[in-house]
Amino acid sequence: MLGRDAALAATNAGHVVSALDHNDLDVADAEAIAARFDRDRPDVVINCAAWTDVDGAEEAEEQAMAVNGTGAGNVAAAAAAVGAKVLYVSTDYVFDGHKESPYVEVDEPAPQSAYGRTKLAGEEATAAANKRHFVARSSWLFGIAGPNFVETMLQLATAHGEVLVVRDQVGSPTYTWHLASGIVRLIEGTTYGIHHMAAAGACSWYDFAREIFDQAKVECNVLSGTTDMLARPAPRPAYSALDTQRESPILLPSWRDGLAGYLAQRQTEREAA
Repeated sequence: MLGRDAALAATNAGHVVSALDHNDLDVADAEAIAARFDRDRPDVVINCAAWTDVDGAEEAEEQAMAVNGTGAGNVAAAAAAVGAKVLYVSTDYVFDGHKESPYVEVDEPAPQSAYGRTKLAGEEATAAANKRHFVARSSWLFGIAGPNFVETMLQLATAHGEVLVVRDQVGSPTYTWHLASGIVRLIEGTTYGIHHMAAAGACSWYDFAREIFDQAKVECNVLSGTTDMLARPAPRPAYSALDTQRESPILLPSWRDGLAGYLAQRQTEREAA
């Protein structure tokens, strides 16, 4: 989802892009990555590879760590060996959610889930392996090229006319095209380190669902629930909105603007199909 948008955004910005998926290159295979980078000699590597099944990671933390943690270190080390910058995409789930204002780059991570722990491990492995690194933390991604909350809501509305959504988790829903464009701007500079790069503003999943149906002009009854009611395997941060303290930050549009962009892109692609 993010990888496709990142490749397109970088191409549009005039870069020569080699977009590799899991079938082309497994980030858990350090030797294969080193050989590929030695052959291609990239200037910059954007690591969008991730185990993103938050609940599944609770029972498969070792497998998630192989991708999100160890794999990230493999990518960063191979990039360093050929003199390339590296960017690692991370998550708001590295925080515990106890703060009542948006998290900034200097806030101390305290992941509560296996997924969050493996992503924090990836941040640390990337930083340790490559001095010329960027860590771009984002939040609640949605985009055309993969399963996402917006599409799930629209499908449930069509099938059932009613949805139950939690109201006690707050974050910053981020359109992958906006994030991809921000990432490309980031890699063109040298402001290494951690960057918070999520949509402006914050909302609950319940508020997000209501806005989805409002913008899509879809009739659906939205019921609000609590995290405890859904009893998901992995704990989620109650509040994980992101903000930045960077002097010259790359700011993304609001989550509402991101949703409007997604729905417009979705309509265009459906009409072209």
